[in-house]
Amino acid sequence: MSVTGNIKIFSGNAHRELAEEICRHLNVDLGVASTDRFSDGEFNFQIGENVRGSDVFIVQPTCPPTDQNLMELLVMLDTFVRASAQRVTAVIPYFGYARSDKKDRPRVPIAAKLVSNLISTAGAERVLTVDLHASQIQGFFDIPVDHLYAAPIVVDHSKNQTIEDLVVVAPDTGGAERARAYAKRLDAGLALCDKRRERANVADVMNVVGDVEGKNCLIVDDMCDTGGTICKVAEALYNAGAKDIYACFTHAVLSGKAIENIANSHLKKVIVTNTIPLRENAMPLAESGRLEVLSVAKLLASAINSIHDETSVSSLFI
Repeated sequence: MSVTGNIKIFSGNAHRELAEEICRHLNVDLGVASTDRFSDGEFNFQIGENVRGSDVFIVQPTCPPTDQNLMELLVMLDTFVRASAQRVTAVIPYFGYARSDKKDRPRVPIAAKLVSNLISTAGAERVLTVDLHASQIQGFFDIPVDHLYAAPIVVDHSKNQTIEDLVVVAPDTGGAERARAYAKRLDAGLALCDKRRERANVADVMNVVGDVEGKNCLIVDDMCDTGGTICKVAEALYNAGAKDIYACFTHAVLSGKAIENIANSHLKKVIVTNTIPLRENAMPLAESGRLEVLSVAKLLASAINSIHDETSVSSLFI
């Protein structure tokens, strides 16, 4: 579909700071809109400028409060379609409900499929996202999905740190492919942890597969929720004789006691991106230098520009 209108970037309440940073990279102003709420809590959205014929991008990660931010996204999509935007793209740096991608137990939903249906029905013609928890979610959509990866940003940052004797560690067998990609680009060793999860948000690391004794380790994952897995992996690495232990993950959900868990763990430093706004209780950890936030704004801005110009975005994938 050829789009002749100008790029217009809008944001809900989920992560306005990221939307503003994207706008700076694109040299455009953030779209004018009302994102208030009625006294009963309902989202009261109104576009404050003409968008007829425009190429609209809505920046709205569906991070906690997930249901609230998801509903905001759906309402905004519907509004822009009814305002005659030529094309509406949902920019969802963090895709909530991604862990519910299959029926792995009896009588559970596939919520990621439901959410993808809602986004399409609301009027999105395209989705732009970063590091889906499960890559197959792309197939849940009947519209194009551009799935970006934060790995180039983290790899470039890690190369500048010049960590010697580095081993990249997958926290479980499912993350082996991601860890292998990092290890290849960092010219590092590779290890993984055997993990058994007894129930949601509780993980037990059984053993480390690979040589980590006397090595510096970098644990890589797509997200950190309660911090239980990543802290127990760090403990297993420490017990296996690892030296300095680092961790990086794209989505800093950091719910529950995650900050406390990380602060009391063997992790020397944690690297995250700003797909999700950093929680207020995480600020002391960031100020101490143990938590560092890298920006995905330039990556998203490049993708938005390529989508608008109808040029390839494959150079942004790894």
